[in-house]
Formats: sequence, C-alpha cells, structure tokens
Amino acid sequence: MASSNIYRLSCSIPGHEMDVRGLASTFFPEGAFVSVSRDRTARVWVPNSSESRGYKEMHCMNGHTNFVSCVCIIAPNETYPRGLIATGGNDNIICVFSLDRPDPLFTLKGHKNTVCSLSAGKFGTLLSGSWDTTAKVWLSDKCMMTLQGHTAAVWAVVILPEQGLMLTGSADKTIKLWKAGRCERTYSGHEDCVRGLAVVNSVEFFSCSNDATIRRWMVTGECVQVYHSHTNYIYSVGVFPNGQDFVSTGEDRTVRIWKKGECTQTIRLPSQSVWCCCVLPNGDIAVGASDGIIRIFTESEERVASAQDLQAFEDELSKATIDPKTGDLGDIKIEDLPGREHLNEPGNRDGQTRLIKEGTNVEAYQWSMSDGRWVKIGDVVGGSSKESSKKVMYEGKEYDFVFTIDVNEGGPSMKLPYNVTDDPWLTAHNFLQRNDLNPMFLDQVANFIIENTKGHTLGPAPASAVDPFTGSGRYIPGAADSRQGFGTDPFTGAGRYIPGSGTTGTTPAGIADPFTGSGAYSSAAFQNSVTNIYFPKTDGVMFEQANPTQILAKLRELNANAPEDHRLTDEVLGNLEKLLLTVSDSKSQDLPTADQISILWRTSHWPEDIVFPVLDILRLAVRHPEINAQLCGGTDGASLCNHLLGLMSPQGRPANQMLALRTFCNCFSGSHGRSLLLGQREAVLSRAGDLRSVCNKNIHVALATLVLNYAGILHGRPSEIEAKAQCLSVASSALEVVQDKEAVFRLLVALGTTVAGDNTAKDLARSLGVSSQITKYASMSDPAKVGECCRLLLDELQ
Repeated sequence: MASSNIYRLSCSIPGHEMDVRGLASTFFPEGAFVSVSRDRTARVWVPNSSESRGYKEMHCMNGHTNFVSCVCIIAPNETYPRGLIATGGNDNIICVFSLDRPDPLFTLKGHKNTVCSLSAGKFGTLLSGSWDTTAKVWLSDKCMMTLQGHTAAVWAVVILPEQGLMLTGSADKTIKLWKAGRCERTYSGHEDCVRGLAVVNSVEFFSCSNDATIRRWMVTGECVQVYHSHTNYIYSVGVFPNGQDFVSTGEDRTVRIWKKGECTQTIRLPSQSVWCCCVLPNGDIAVGASDGIIRIFTESEERVASAQDLQAFEDELSKATIDPKTGDLGDIKIEDLPGREHLNEPGNRDGQTRLIKEGTNVEAYQWSMSDGRWVKIGDVVGGSSKESSKKVMYEGKEYDFVFTIDVNEGGPSMKLPYNVTDDPWLTAHNFLQRNDLNPMFLDQVANFIIENTKGHTLGPAPASAVDPFTGSGRYIPGAADSRQGFGTDPFTGAGRYIPGSGTTGTTPAGIADPFTGSGAYSSAAFQNSVTNIYFPKTDGVMFEQANPTQILAKLRELNANAPEDHRLTDEVLGNLEKLLLTVSDSKSQDLPTADQISILWRTSHWPEDIVFPVLDILRLAVRHPEINAQLCGGTDGASLCNHLLGLMSPQGRPANQMLALRTFCNCFSGSHGRSLLLGQREAVLSRAGDLRSVCNKNIHVALATLVLNYAGILHGRPSEIEAKAQCLSVASSALEVVQDKEAVFRLLVALGTTVAGDNTAKDLARSLGVSSQITKYASMSDPAKVGECCRLLLDELQ
C-alpha cells in the first residue's frame, strides 16, 4: 500500500454536538473506534464498507447526566466476547456498555468528583483517575482498591503490561507508580499538571503536561528524554505500533507527529483545543477537538481525502481566528511584520509558521512540506498585548477578554468570554450555569474576572491569576520507619523473659497441620497426594504459648524500677497474676472478675518502655470468652482497637508492635473479636502492612498470621471483594520484604485462602501479578510445606 510518509486528512466526522474529549480503538468491529463528548454521549464508528475511507456511526450510548470525559475498552472475555466500553464523566460515575444496548450494563460509583481518565488491564481490571485526587482499581462492578497519595486531580492513568504495575499522573505535577495498591515510586520533572500517559513497552512510558513538554521515562525512574515543540498545554499522546514514534495534541490547535525523537510534522486544526488522539490499528490517527468534529489523518495514499475535501479543510483552516493571548504566536507587533512577499521564500521544515501583514490584518501561514507551499491557517485577532483597542473573536462574537479556565488545576476545559461593559457577577453566573459547574464558585469566578480586568488592558493575565477553582494541598503523613536491627532482644534489664521467643502461634489442640510447633508436621505423607491441606484455612491461628512464671517475674522487676507515679500496688499485681493464671490454663474453672479485667485494661496503658509484659497478658486474655466479649464489644472494642493501633505505629517499639499484632490475631478466637476486626479491617490491615519494613521475624510472622486470619473469616463471602483485595495487597507487599520462611508460608496460605472458590478474587490476584511474585518459592524444599503450598497456589491461579 502506497505511503507518503506525510499524514493528510482522510475524513472529517461531524458526529458530536460538543467537544470530543476521548477516543479509543475497539476490539470489535475490526477497524472501529469509540468517541465520547461533552454532549453526554459515546459513539462507535465503523469504516464505510463501500469506500476506502470514511466512517459511519454504528452505535450510540447514553447513561451520563453530565459531560463524558474519557473512554477505554475492556478486552473481550468469555462473558463478553466483543469486549466492553467504559466511560467516565463529570457526574462522578463510570458507565460500562456493551455493543448490544444503548444504556449501561452497570455503573461504577465511588469517586467524589469528575472521572477524567480510564485504563483497562488484564483479567477485566479497570483503573480510573479523578479530580477527587484518587485513582481506583475496579473488577467487574466492584471497587477493589483506592490509590491515595496525589495532592491534586489525577488527570491520567494507565496500566502497564507487567502485571500489577499502574501509573497515575496528576495536577500536582508528579507521576506515581503503584504495585498491588501501594505507591512504589514518584516521578518528578514536569513543571505543571501531568495531562496524559502512554505505554511504550513494559519498562518505558511517555507523559505529557501543561508545561508544553513530553517526557520519556524508564519505569525504574529515569527521565531519558524531554521533547519540545508544542507552544501550549499538551493534552494527549499516543504511541504508534513500532513503539518508538508517537503523536501528540494540545491547546495550540495542533496535532504533532514525532519520529525518531523529532517532531516531523505539525497539523493545525480549525479549533483551539485538540483534546485527544488515538492511533488506529491501520496506522491512521483519530483526533478529537473542541469543535465537536473527529478527524482522521492517514499516511496511506488510498485513504487520503478527495481533493474537494482537502480544499474544504484548508478553507476552513484559513478562516479560523487565532487569539495571540493564547501564547501560540508570541507578542505580535503589526508594524514590524513583513508583507505577502515573505511567502515567496520556502519554509525549511514542515509546520513552520509565518505571520504576514495584509493591510491592517495579520494572517498566519504554515509551511506544507508535502505540497511545497504556505497554507493559510487563520487570521490573527487581538493584535499585540500592548494594543488595548482590539477585540477577541469567540463563537462568532467579539469580546474584550476570553479567559481560559483551569478547573481543578487542570487544562482549560472551558472558555469564559467577557466584555468590560458586562456585569462580572452575571457573567460568572451564566458561565457556571452553561458549564454545569457548582454555583458555590460564583464569588471565586466573579472576583477572578474583576481582578484580571483591572485597567481594561488586553493581554495575558498576570501569572498569579492561575485559576479560580484551585484548592489547598492535602497533608501527607510521613513514610514508615526504616530502622534496622530489631531482630535481637530489644528489652532492658537482667530478666530472661523475651516475649515471642520460640512461639509462632498455634491452631486449636488436636489438629495436626502445618501450623503446629516445630517438628510436629511432616510432609512426607502428602508428597504423592494432590489433596490440598493448606487452604482454604478458615479456623483462626492463635498465639497461645506462654510462660506465666517469666512474664510475672519481668512484670515485677519492671514495676520495682518504674517511676513512683506508675508503680503498681501489690493488690494490682496480685490481680494480674490471678488473671494470667486463669487465662493461661485451659482447664481452669475460674472466671476472670470485672476488677481483674478493668485492672488489665488500665495497666495496658503503662509507659511504652515497660508495658510489654502487660501486653503479653492481654494477648493471652483476649482468647477467654468473657474477656473477648467485654474488651471487644461495644465502645470498649473501639477503644481496644485504637490503643493497639497506637502501639503499632511505625515509630513504636518492636516488642509492643509484635504483641499488639498478636493480640489482634487472638481476638479472632471470639465472635465479638471477629466482629470488631471486620468492622475495623481497613485501619488494622493498613497499619499492620506498614510494619513489613521493620526487620524483625516475629513481627513478620504475626503480620502474616493476622492477614491469614482475615482471609479465613472472609472466605465464602464473595460480596467482600474489597476486603479480599486489601488482603491480597497486604500479603503481596509483605512478600516483597519478608525473609522468614514461616512468615512466607503463612502469607502463601493467606493468598490461597483469599482466592479459593472466588473467581473475582482470582482475577484480581492475576492482575496484580501474584503468580510471578511467588514462583520463586515453588522449588523450596526446606521446609517442604512452603514449596507445596506455593505450587498449589500457582495451580489455583492458572
């Protein structure tokens, strides 16, 4: 097929009534694509069967109650062999459509502001970005995870080919890399909002920004190239099939083609904002703009538009008006411009722009390398920023000012025309109403107009007049403690009591399984069996072993040296001793008294440097039905949870962190404890997951056990998919750093229990790359249970 190496118009599709904001190539029908618009519709376009060029509308979808901002295609599966179409809008929702009906199959709700970016991954996962500063991971019709960390609108999202890796770009000028729901890396370099992202391959990606640059990044963090050519905001970037060349669009009215790192062609459009582009399977480019028209550009001679259509496009372009205050052409001094004779000199590169003086008018021309001539691209209106007598043309009318408004620190999604004779409050009211914006912004917009029209001087707004909608930044708490060396005995004094030494938790007595003490389990009997003895594990794993004598000795020693205002009386010590003996002896007939429980709760708030023996008593006590009901029920339960979470702070003492984790694990022994921990699941697992960075094997085993107990209680509850997603995320992140083999084993069992019998959870685990993460354990033979469990889990995820 003949190719000119120059992109020319193939066809124009006037299918929308307002701005075209998103484009995506579909899996079905072949060669088709979908567009979304501020007219609240999504439309599927298929190639004309009778002609080599042109498209016709095949399907129109409605479901949004406000502007549609973005679109992506969910790959075909057994249920939907033609794939699905996902759209996001200013109504804060995501609509998911099939090609069989005009209304949504289902909607996804959870974002608190405009959904402005979507990306689909493997196994049906969907990633969304929003003005609410978050990104969300969806599977089917459920939200799996919320990615929090940006401090401004998330304008761009993309899922990388490597499973589990996701990218988000934000108005806070940064890009973040996420794995299994946690932020792995932040990329800094752009000087303004990040507006678009595009995957090059599994280790590289592009970003584009309001700073008028495109950057090429390595996933490992290096920015390997910065591309300059655009003169205004860049909204989108798309990669050609060769993985090297790309196309970009922006607020400077252009589509730019990049080959071998250079801008080789500039295509100007007769509309100010070129919002989006999409590379079609045949190599053509689809472009959407603020005039509501989709334009297709092609290198193929066979698909180039007719001479009549090409001339019509050129005529339309020549009639366009260019506002110099957009910054595209710089400051213009009419008296210094050359006349028409300047066009007798050929240009030296495609897309080069020249301005000439024609009487009192200024005309803009662009050099066409393919045609060897200057093509008029519009009349420049408004003149120099120093000339206050000129008007700005907008939608066929002249105005003193046409402001470009950034909503939520983003690019100009709308224009605000204003004459100095207008009432700024009425203008602001009409602007908000026309663009479906919240009336609460009335004062901000009106004051914005007043502030930026003082003196009635035309020209660019002052640098401080950024946007009337920008909010203040969010507080981001510090990172987790990275201190090393906590594997040794962290306790002071001469006592021999070390909480946690030699104890890794047990299951109820009489159950011979891989969780009992050292040497109690042999895998030999199961080596030739396909029976899965590891997961799902639905009965909780507890930390039950204890040496009451040593606990009490250490308690008395620390009490003797405690400050006088914290020293316990002999009566209090006696009550704690009786309680410890009661809860340590499973055959004891004694019941804990109310006074004993009250004393335990009060003394658990001892100073952090000496409280650990009391926490060990608490860890044992919550297994008792009476104490479990009292401490974990009602308002007392919330108090217990908050107290333990405080002890688990990343800056806390490792002994207290470990015992708090073990206490949470043992709370699962009673119904009140299970209810409490289900209700507090998000906070508990989140804080527990942060402790993976503490270098202490006992903490890692306790963390793994807590995740396992959560997985067990969630098993058989398919509706709890968001909770299961958090279990997968915490277990996956812990496996990145945990070295202790018992902790690794328990995390593998937790993963197996989470996905067993739940296809949605399996798909999520696959999309997060769990299989590739755990493969290294499949060959482990010491202990054999790690390798056996891993292989069973890999089979489950196939």
